[in-house]
Amino acid sequence: MSITAADIARAANLLHDVVAPTPLEYSRWLSELVGGDVFLKCENLQRTGSFKLRGAYVRMARLSKRDRARGVVAASAGNHAQGVALAAQLLGIKATVFMPHGAPIPKEKATRAYGAEIRFAGTSIDDCLKAAHEFEAETGAILIHPFDHEDIVAGQATTGLEIVEQCPQVRTVVVPTGGGGLIAGIALATQRDGMPIEVVGVQAKGAAAYPASLAAGEPLQLEQMATMADGIAVGLPGTVPFETIQRHVSEVRTVDEDSLSEALLLILERAKLVVEPAGAAAVAAVLDEPARFKPPVVVVLSGGNIDPLLLMRVIRHGMAAGGRYMSLRVRIPDTPGGLATLLSRLAEVDANIIEVLHERISETLNLDEVEVALQLETRGEDHRERVLASLSDNGYTYTLN
Repeated sequence: MSITAADIARAANLLHDVVAPTPLEYSRWLSELVGGDVFLKCENLQRTGSFKLRGAYVRMARLSKRDRARGVVAASAGNHAQGVALAAQLLGIKATVFMPHGAPIPKEKATRAYGAEIRFAGTSIDDCLKAAHEFEAETGAILIHPFDHEDIVAGQATTGLEIVEQCPQVRTVVVPTGGGGLIAGIALATQRDGMPIEVVGVQAKGAAAYPASLAAGEPLQLEQMATMADGIAVGLPGTVPFETIQRHVSEVRTVDEDSLSEALLLILERAKLVVEPAGAAAVAAVLDEPARFKPPVVVVLSGGNIDPLLLMRVIRHGMAAGGRYMSLRVRIPDTPGGLATLLSRLAEVDANIIEVLHERISETLNLDEVEVALQLETRGEDHRERVLASLSDNGYTYTLN
């Protein structure tokens, strides 16, 4: 890949009146964990809710008048879709976007609101890319790839320019990674003589194409993916960013779903910022192993477009992962005061009862038994274990959901 500092500077010039520099916020709670300064690069606050507008606009602004007249096509779970749709609106270009079935409703609605035509294909970005390539061949529309083009990478690199301008002393940048466009761009933009800056990628464990690909020395296709972080669920690394990542990215780490949920919840609580699961991936990596990252650290929050229903589920998942939420079923005697006694025992150990469901009839219950479904708020893993121990000590049989 032959992207130069001059290419990135030209991309920044193209974007001057299109995107505003996003804030770099100091994170006290992450700084205490790492033992040095940690900052959050808030691309979740970017126009369209993610960094994707940067690359999409640069790519499309460089199209010839003839190519613009052919229209553009894109494939995206939502963030790139919005970036392409808004760029097309600003540039007066017709846009068609393929999204996977089950794509987040807010992302779909926002893409439509920017004027793009939406079509659904398959269940992943890879399925949508296949459909977009077929549409390109049939109609002549120009494919705006989400990450595998030099103009896209140059546009995303402007995020890295902002990072070094806002935090000149930065030593480590941690970046959520899907196809590789953002991290490749940041890695190129942060290369500076005399002050090495380490760039670390983070992928969801259930959709981690880069670790195996880097080990093999070439992009390898994942056979399957399973993660809530749809924004970085890419089964095949891009050939354009791959070389840069090989040369300039020190490591691509993975995080599991519990870590993603807990990170998203903590960002919401501590930083007062809303991010999607993909946008929380870099914070999850820092939480998993804070000593790994040399400060000052800049952690990129890559996107904030999350369905409110998913946000509710992720918050509950994050609370459970942190030992702060518990769902269980308890059997009690079917006698007067039986439920009151159970609730009193829980109150004695300071368990906050969120919801109670009293079930009297079930083929699995004895005639003298009642099952109570409980949702409890606890203060952490130690408190959770004390609650369960109290139930056992008082003779209750329970099942965790």
